Amino acid sequence: MKRHITLLTTSLTIALFVLLSFDDVGAVRLKDLTSVKGARTNQLIGYGLVVGLDGTGDGSKSPFTGQALVNMLENLNIYVNKDDIKVKNVAGVMVTASLPPFIKTGQNIDVTLSALGDASSLQGGTLIATQLKALNGEVYAVAQGPISIGGFEFRGGQQGSVQKNHVNVARIPNGATVEREVPVSFAGKDEFILHLDKPDFTTVTRTVRAIDAFLGGKYAKAQDGSTVSIRVPDEYRNNEITLLADLETLEVLPDYTARVIVDERTGTVVMGENVSISALAVAHGNLNVQVSAEPAPFSPNDEITVSAEEQNNKMVGLEAGVTLGDLVQALNSVGVTPRDLIAILQSIKAAGALQAELEII
Repeated sequence: MKRHITLLTTSLTIALFVLLSFDDVGAVRLKDLTSVKGARTNQLIGYGLVVGLDGTGDGSKSPFTGQALVNMLENLNIYVNKDDIKVKNVAGVMVTASLPPFIKTGQNIDVTLSALGDASSLQGGTLIATQLKALNGEVYAVAQGPISIGGFEFRGGQQGSVQKNHVNVARIPNGATVEREVPVSFAGKDEFILHLDKPDFTTVTRTVRAIDAFLGGKYAKAQDGSTVSIRVPDEYRNNEITLLADLETLEVLPDYTARVIVDERTGTVVMGENVSISALAVAHGNLNVQVSAEPAPFSPNDEITVSAEEQNNKMVGLEAGVTLGDLVQALNSVGVTPRDLIAILQSIKAAGALQAELEII
């Protein structure tokens, strides 16, 4: 059986890169598809001062920095007048961090610093001890140390300046020490809850079947399109962590909604395996595309023939059953511009002939 694709168009100079999905989607580990209820990351935030800057700190337009500096000095039993504080080597920053699950007191986490005022650079600064709080107001970590901006800024006076990367955002690897733990324990649990990262009824059903097959009984139950409850078998009593370790290595074949993603800036097209086109006719510019295929499913020995030439005819004809991948691959072979491709896909979608979601980024 052969497929024939004929393209008739004017010559184009802009190449289009098209990324097509594989025909078969492989099985994925359960740990890459789901998360365990209760094992979550918590966000921490705090306000701090970066000192030791080379005249690149906050100016008079950031009064909160001067007030924070006065408060810090008072905590050290040094009392000064706020109006006398006019330094350019201090910057107020917002300090953020993520507190992973199961982390213990005394362990370290990374922190990110972002300038709040009109500081021109955080290069060479040191963060003074800063409390990091959760949204409940409790302190969970304390951050301090020299910062790294991953770049540089050099000012050469009248010769101008040179800058690499963004100099108003910095990081301190392992810069915060955990002071309080988030209590999470799975010991003694009678049931676990798994949440799919992407809700899908087909995937959640396959997950239940895979778990039941592994455990040898009806232990899993789908509560909705993204939630699976798992009853702990007797042989895993007092050994619940082993159960989770065994389950997360199970492989499940996920199912995806047919979707087409188009990036207009780069001309990239990404599509799923179930994308198809119904019968339709399209006219666009000087483009004439003729796609013909047998109605039966394509075999591994399918042959595709693509030809292109100039012609004034502007009609595109497609037969039902031809995939969008065939059309996009053929358009790409003759150098259709990203803008033309997006216009064609939008028209096909508007006509109801594209059996997939179309998303333009």
